[in-house]
Amino acid sequence: MSTAIWLVIAIVIVAGLAAAFYLAWTGARTRRLRQRFGPEYDRAVERQGGRAAAERELRSREERHEELNLRDLDPDRRERYSEQWAGVQERFVDAPEAAVEQADGLVTVVMGERGYPTHGFEDKVAHLSVEHGRTMDHYRRAHAISDRAAARQASTEDLRQAMVHYRALFDELLAAPTGATAGGTAGGTGDRAPRS
Repeated sequence: MSTAIWLVIAIVIVAGLAAAFYLAWTGARTRRLRQRFGPEYDRAVERQGGRAAAERELRSREERHEELNLRDLDPDRRERYSEQWAGVQERFVDAPEAAVEQADGLVTVVMGERGYPTHGFEDKVAHLSVEHGRTMDHYRRAHAISDRAAARQASTEDLRQAMVHYRALFDELLAAPTGATAGGTAGGTGDRAPRS
């Protein structure tokens, strides 16, 4: 065989290996992002109009997230916030709309203490989704119900659901760091949802 044929064969092999490497690399990146963001990955694909744009957006969130100075709550602060949540749940019986508003406020306070931005709902979601992607649907639903409640368009059942949704994120934000040996359970205040 001539040198030109060997050169063509070598170029085809190198191109095939490069394509296989690229496909494996992008596949691994997609799997990692899907695992990290959970349902938030699919939401980003739908919102951005495709996988490539969604993955750029999610990687951008990760980069911005790395700039945050996040910190865990000490056990005393976790206990104090758990007690405050129990108080909010108790208020739900007599004043459900006020309790939902207080739940939103308490979640925002805990976010701030952990080091997350606390202004602009979409900005909060973007930063939270990096570590709490599986809970963002809860947060979005709670926020939507809160908006309806502010306009006096939410039923008591809607408000109860908002409390359940806020509680899901609250529990994650309050959770002790993995491997922590502090006494007590994070956010353990009994029932997960108020009764109306």
